[in-house]
Amino acid sequence: MKRKILVADDEAEIRNLLRLYLENEGYEVFEVASGDKVTEALRTYKPDLCLLDIMMPGKDGLHVLQDIRNESNIPVIIISARTADAERILGLNLGADDYVTKPFNPLEVAARVKAALRRIVDSGSEGSEDDIIETGDLALDVGKCLLTKQGQPVELTSVEYKIMELLMKNPNRVFTKQQIYEYAWGEDFIVADNNIMVAISKLRTKLDEDPSRYIKTLRGLGYRLETR
Repeated sequence: MKRKILVADDEAEIRNLLRLYLENEGYEVFEVASGDKVTEALRTYKPDLCLLDIMMPGKDGLHVLQDIRNESNIPVIIISARTADAERILGLNLGADDYVTKPFNPLEVAARVKAALRRIVDSGSEGSEDDIIETGDLALDVGKCLLTKQGQPVELTSVEYKIMELLMKNPNRVFTKQQIYEYAWGEDFIVADNNIMVAISKLRTKLDEDPSRYIKTLRGLGYRLETR
């Protein structure tokens, strides 16, 4: 069965370009040209991933992203002409899995789509349904790709799940930014990329009001999950 991709962008030229390259990779592609139509398209087409522009008619992409996260944990890759670090960090903080700036190389976008979908497959294929990793009051059900804290589910994006999977399988072990990036994103580490910082910050917020309770930063070394 073909994986389904929803492309939300008001520029027909960009939608056509992405469709061409994504269909060449074997994906089924659906398009919308307005932010107001994204939620309906998610319910109608049930895509496996969404490519989302920020500046669209109607509801802007960042508000759309919040709507998506209220309903689904599917990977969302923002494609935007906004290149400032603040915009990238905001998008990632709101739940985007990746951020690509315009103008872009369509081959790179296709590769990022493949990597994001591979993270879902990898997360769901490791271990049996009974394989549960427990660290303190955290439990990770590998078969169901579900993290719970004191029995209550913690909603994670695919990247956040992969980071927790790595840390919980190796409690108290220090991982460098490169190791975390290559495991969670499934691609070569980009030295100047601040995706890790944003993802760790979001994870800390989701895990506890005290940001340093679970994931510790070791300056110049990396991060580790502390057991208690």
